[in-house]
Amino acid sequence: MKILIIGYMHPKFDKRVYRTVKTLSKVHEIIYQYLTNKDEKEYIDGNIEYIPIKDIKETKGNPLKKLINRKPLDKKICNLVSEKNYDILYMHHFLASIPLEPFKIAKKRNKKVVYDIHEYHPENFLAELEGIIGNLKVKTVWRFFKKQLELSDLTIFVSEETRKDVVDKTNVDKEKTYIIPNYANFIIKPDIQKKRKEIVLVGKVTRKIEDEKKILKSLIEKGFKFKVIGMDSKEFMDIPHEYTNFLPYDEMMNELSKAMFSLISYNTVKNRDYKNDIYALPHKFYDSLAAGTPVIVKESFVSMAKQVEDLGLGVVIDPANLEESVEKITNACKNYASIIKNVEKHQKEFIWNEEKEKKFIDLISHLIK
Repeated sequence: MKILIIGYMHPKFDKRVYRTVKTLSKVHEIIYQYLTNKDEKEYIDGNIEYIPIKDIKETKGNPLKKLINRKPLDKKICNLVSEKNYDILYMHHFLASIPLEPFKIAKKRNKKVVYDIHEYHPENFLAELEGIIGNLKVKTVWRFFKKQLELSDLTIFVSEETRKDVVDKTNVDKEKTYIIPNYANFIIKPDIQKKRKEIVLVGKVTRKIEDEKKILKSLIEKGFKFKVIGMDSKEFMDIPHEYTNFLPYDEMMNELSKAMFSLISYNTVKNRDYKNDIYALPHKFYDSLAAGTPVIVKESFVSMAKQVEDLGLGVVIDPANLEESVEKITNACKNYASIIKNVEKHQKEFIWNEEKEKKFIDLISHLIK
């Protein structure tokens, strides 16, 4: 069986995308499209045919120009969907300028379609649009998003909360859905003796942490240090901190394992009810726990907060409440050994392993009977 995997704007080794490529290539032939900023040639390695498409010129600040600039890329990908020989089309995003076209082409060719939804698309797509235009954009995206779901034979979500919300809004068949969170790659057994009195923020994309800074400053006065792993940003200039540049995954996990807590509380956009955040189970959440580091999670991040509270994996805070948040974190320090035991007990749930891999391969394989 052949599977055409469209990475779209994702780079070759994007963690979630490349995991599907490597996993499915163990039993099927894969045609893999990814984005690059270099002059790369197509090549075949084992069961994988790699198809690089060179980066297009992005236009900052103007959503309309961004869409126009995507057209050449989107056309190239549609040509792949039209011309390549495959049994399953696996979409890791939709094409911005022609969001329904690859789904329609694949169905017209009697191919199966898998739609792996990384983000809450109606809000995340062109998230910078606000006000009346922003509301109109959300309504427009919901219309074609619902159609995309109807054209898909299997839809994959990152959390149960995202799936429930989308299924409730669109009435798509829940039996044709599946959940794959952004699992970590491996476990580092926590060693409480090696923990630093340090709170880390992980990620290569800058997040707004205005309320969290007040909490961090108070904790710094109590002897904590603040470290940013993976980026240097002006966003943190007004708070004492250390930082690292982007680190390879193994190094990032090793650095993360030494921290006392991992901070997962921020604002991506002005809207505090942004579902792309509140229903997310991001890499940094699973990586932190797999590295043996308890998490500090914003209470509005319901998907993460539920797991943290149910399993005792760290602290859930309301960043707007400074005193309460600081008290919760300092109290967690007194109960730290117990929290570490909970993290260690559940670490296997946070990694991609052979059992999860087999279920995923069987799920995809059974689409073609």
